[in-house]
Amino acid sequence: MSKFRVERVEQLILQEVSALILREEIKDPRVTSMVLVRAVSLSNDLRNATVRMSGYVSAEALDAAVEGLNHGAGFIQSRIGKHLELRSTPKLRFVADHSIEEGFNVTETIRKLDS
Repeated sequence: MSKFRVERVEQLILQEVSALILREEIKDPRVTSMVLVRAVSLSNDLRNATVRMSGYVSAEALDAAVEGLNHGAGFIQSRIGKHLELRSTPKLRFVADHSIEEGFNVTETIRKLDS
């Protein structure tokens, strides 16, 4: 599969999952609009996708949101399948990405060392 096609499908999945979260179509109360899609990694055969989630919430709330997304992955896959014109919809797996929080902690540590 060409790298260009994989990247394009990754972007389409990112947009679709983001739209579902923002339109609050995912009814799980753990998933809020403060949780956002950070990146999508798709296998070369377009069968498996890892969706990295981040957000402006606590680590516990992010982990709960990821659990809720994994619980509703079948619903999300079916919604994505309606919009993507692929032979088969990739199997979605959601993981938490704590890089925003880690970056904030590094910045605070550097700020404390400077003063």
